[in-house]
Amino acid sequence: MPMINRRCMRALATAVGLASLSLPVSSQATEAAVAIDTNAVADISTVLITGANRGIGFEFARQFAERGWHVIATARNPDGAEELKTLAAAHDRISIEQLDVTDQGQIDILAERYAEQPVDLLLLNAAIGPKLPTATAPLKRQDFEVSANYFATNAVGPMRVAKAFMENVKVSRRKQVIAVSSDSGSFVAGSQLPILYHYKASKAALNMYFHTLAFETRKRGVTVVMLHPGMVATNPQTARLPGAIPTVDSVRQMLNVIDGLSMEDNGRFLDYRGEAMPW
Repeated sequence: MPMINRRCMRALATAVGLASLSLPVSSQATEAAVAIDTNAVADISTVLITGANRGIGFEFARQFAERGWHVIATARNPDGAEELKTLAAAHDRISIEQLDVTDQGQIDILAERYAEQPVDLLLLNAAIGPKLPTATAPLKRQDFEVSANYFATNAVGPMRVAKAFMENVKVSRRKQVIAVSSDSGSFVAGSQLPILYHYKASKAALNMYFHTLAFETRKRGVTVVMLHPGMVATNPQTARLPGAIPTVDSVRQMLNVIDGLSMEDNGRFLDYRGEAMPW
């Protein structure tokens, strides 16, 4: 029997065993381990997705799973993520993990669990979207306790996760960190109306955090990019808006952009078509 190096062994464990750390793995997955070609396993890429229980995050998990990637799909409440659990049941390389990006304790536990796992793509998607009535409230009705929640989830949370998993990214082959942003975080492309105070400010902060991080990661070959997914029809309200994009199409196009990234894109803010976002 040929010798298997440490990295290959880690990849083999990831492909067939890590899901047992979160959700039960089918006996078929365990039995399949015997027949796996270890050389092929070493070529399996890994993506860690935050906010994978619905919308854009779920669609990323689905499309990466169809590509044959190992998907670490996180959600604040895995027990209630029925659609994600159904997807995981159909793809034995999906591991579902609990993660609230505002909870440093949960981040630390997850980082320790995957300490030996290279992460080719860290996909920071979890966020709080605009909510009525605060989304359209004028200054006199702004609740700045709500603002704190937006910043903790949309800006600081992704940075917490990036810090915890940066070493995993550095030792991977692709070495990519993607923060799902929004044109609302742009002074130029965003809405020029007095609405979405907290959401717009938190996405602008996200962009600056990761633009700044890109100066640090360049020396280790890690590409950091902020991606605007477009106006995605993730719910009935947005689906009725002119120009709304089906979630599957937005994610498919973002994956094309991600596949084509190079170090020259490090620190850039791009849209789902790969075009530079003014900000």
